[in-house]
This record gives sequence, C-alpha cells and structure tokens, in this order.
Amino acid sequence: MGWKAAEKLIRHWKILRGDNVMIIRGKDKGETGLIKRVIRSQNRVIVEGKNLVKKHIKQGEGHTGGIFSIEAPLHVSNVQVADPVTGKPCKVGHKYLEDGTKVRFARGMNASGAVIPRPEILKERRKPRPTSPGPKDTPIELVLEKAYDEKAGIGMPDL
Repeated sequence: MGWKAAEKLIRHWKILRGDNVMIIRGKDKGETGLIKRVIRSQNRVIVEGKNLVKKHIKQGEGHTGGIFSIEAPLHVSNVQVADPVTGKPCKVGHKYLEDGTKVRFARGMNASGAVIPRPEILKERRKPRPTSPGPKDTPIELVLEKAYDEKAGIGMPDL
C-alpha cells in the first residue's frame, strides 16, 4: 500500500487542525477526537487516537523493531465537525458578524447555529521562526540605510 494522490482535491477546507470532530463512518463510528494532522494532497485527516492500525517495523540502527499501533488517515468525508453546544456532527458554514469578523458556525438539520471557535493550536507555528540571523540574511544596518532621496540626489539615475 503506497502513497496515492487524490483524484479531485478539496479547494476550500472547512475542517482545520485542532478541530473536535466526530467519525461518521468506519470502525470508530460515533467516536469523537481532535484532528492531529490534515493531509491536503490526499483529502485525508488523522484523528488523535482513532483508526488505529498495526504496523510492523523492522529493527535497525538506533531503534527496536516490533509491532506498533499507529493512527491511519481517514478520508475527510468520513468525519464531521462536532457541534460545540450539542456535541452532534454538523456541517460548517461561514458568516460575518456585526463587527465585520468572519466566523465559522454550525449549520444543518440538528445544528445549534453556534459559533465554532478557531482552534488555539493554529496560533502556534509548526516550524518556529529563527531568532538569530542566518548567513544569507541581510544585516540590519544595510536594511535601514536610505538608498534613495530625491531632495539630496542620492540614488538618482544618470540620464
């Protein structure tokens, strides 16, 4: 079983990393969990602690082998966001509040219409920004140097 790209990719994702979702199909049907990872190239998500499969890993340098349980990806159509009020699966809609902020809300037959908050985990970066300048970064002195001044004639082209 190798890596397979999806035939038709989802363009506008309504499920985000850190969302509380309910699995609506498969062996873990009816269970809820947090989304650990979103694989957009395959239209799949990994739910924390759900859809566990056994993986046989060969022993190598620095690690032991054996049979391990790992979380397998689920297709995005098999999960739905859980309504924050009722806890039941619901569809996700977008609307603008009176102050102009765009929010997600629960919609559908048995949905409460409550605002679904943006997950806190999205505020953290996966790869933190470097704190010290690297070898290819421009020094701050050169960045702040004035390269063009019309009145003084600095940086004017010779025509």
